[in-house]
Amino acid sequence: MLKRLDKIRFRGQRRDELLDLAESPNTSDTECNEEVVMKPRLSVRDSEELREAGPGSFSAALQDDPRTDLNEVKGHLEIALLEKHFLHEELRKLKEESNVDSLRQELEKERCRRLELEQKINDVLRSRLEEPPSQTDTLRNSFLKWLYDRFGVYIEDFSFQPEETTVETEEPLSAKRLTENMRRLKRGFKPVTNFKRNLSALSSWYSVYTSAIAFIVYMYAAWHGWAVPMFLFLAILRLSLNYLIARGWRIQWSIVPEVSEPVEPPKEDLTVSEKFQLVLDVAQKAQNLFGKMANILEKIKNLFMWVQPELTQKLYVGLWVAFISSCLLPVKLLGFLIAMYAGIKFFIINFIFMSCPKLRQRFDTPHVIWTNLPTDLQLKERGSTTLSRRDAATSPPHLLLIYSSCSLAAAAPAGVSRDEDGGRYYSTKRGAFHEVFNLPESERPLSMCENGWRCCLINRDRKTPTDYIRNGFLYVTENYLCFESSSSRSGSTKRNKVIKLLDVKEIQKYKVLSVLPGSGMGISIATPSTQKPMVFGAMMHRDEAFDAISTQYNMILASATASATDPETL
Repeated sequence: MLKRLDKIRFRGQRRDELLDLAESPNTSDTECNEEVVMKPRLSVRDSEELREAGPGSFSAALQDDPRTDLNEVKGHLEIALLEKHFLHEELRKLKEESNVDSLRQELEKERCRRLELEQKINDVLRSRLEEPPSQTDTLRNSFLKWLYDRFGVYIEDFSFQPEETTVETEEPLSAKRLTENMRRLKRGFKPVTNFKRNLSALSSWYSVYTSAIAFIVYMYAAWHGWAVPMFLFLAILRLSLNYLIARGWRIQWSIVPEVSEPVEPPKEDLTVSEKFQLVLDVAQKAQNLFGKMANILEKIKNLFMWVQPELTQKLYVGLWVAFISSCLLPVKLLGFLIAMYAGIKFFIINFIFMSCPKLRQRFDTPHVIWTNLPTDLQLKERGSTTLSRRDAATSPPHLLLIYSSCSLAAAAPAGVSRDEDGGRYYSTKRGAFHEVFNLPESERPLSMCENGWRCCLINRDRKTPTDYIRNGFLYVTENYLCFESSSSRSGSTKRNKVIKLLDVKEIQKYKVLSVLPGSGMGISIATPSTQKPMVFGAMMHRDEAFDAISTQYNMILASATASATDPETL
């Protein structure tokens, strides 16, 4: 019997490693309560001796200790039964989860269905091959084929497809590419600027005959209700002229003569300094362009958002008048009135307003609204000013008196040079321009250097570092070259420099450090009062400043030469 038990295999611990009956959980309560005498197990050699002894000895051994062997056999059997039960449960769960039988049945059904469909398709094809096609079927098939060949492409265009999102790759920053894009933008705006310049020339009667003919033709067309056909005809005429120009015809018609700007050939090899200067110039142009566009958009936004109620109120009333007129008046009469008013406004009223600026500032409502509309930057400055005034109002009386006197002095400083035509004050960083440099009030900065060019004055005649280099701003007037030092105190002109253009001997572009690449960022000016030429270095806009100074210097020399050779002055 032990031989049969040795052949039984089961999961879990081996038979030799099983616990005794007293330690087994399968023992009953009565068996566990009894005192069980633990007996050491038989070794393999003892079991073999018992087997060789024969059945008599085995039975004798069982009779000696029958309880131990029976309990061991009972424990093995119970473990085997439990394992069998667990395996059956796992097999049942796997069958329920996989559901193999139902899948097999569905697969068989699909196979049968596929075979039936194949049989039907073969029967239909066989019947079609056996039966000759009728004439009606042939005509129908040919008609359907013609329709598909004729309109199939257009039908496929209406097929809905998801929109493809393409991500554009951004180009790296390049000075050459930046300059080329700015030139392309300028060329793209050129037709618009030319059209605007021609319209302004017509309105200002630049050419009297052209403006008179255009005014008569327009008013005649508007009187007879042909304003819209006239504009359409002009558009067709312009396209026809563009077609002839594209075919090689040389047709140039413009009220204002076009000024051809010199096109500089692009340089292939640029030095580091030239690239830096090029990027600065392009960045300045882009900054000014974006600033103008931002001002226009902000003014339009503030007009519609009632930032200035008195200005938006005029637009509001005008829209109500236009709405009521469009509801009450006939369309033909309304179009006639609009066309007549537009012609009179464009050719006559605008000419009067452009000739008389004071009338325009008082009676030109669109111009007044547009010029008085604030930008967001101006609103921010006004808010800060209002806040400072409120703080000053809450301050003690003696501080309030000081604040009011300072604000009045800042608003209209005494002695500040003023442009009589435009009412513009000219001042420097330290105060009134003519007071800072001790010049006549007629001396004003030129238009291209109203804010001055930031630079540093290098006086090579001086030895001390404080007098050798000075930081400040350079201005050009009609007769003088003025340098305002940043370290000079208000009202003091000791560190400022004034050079009369007639005293200048030579003006040259100068390179302060010869080690650096490029042509430099300085201007050298030689005068009789200095042994070595003075250098204005570190100028970001050196070429612009040099051209302005040279032009004014040549004009002064030409006028001086003409006055010297004039016999009446002699």
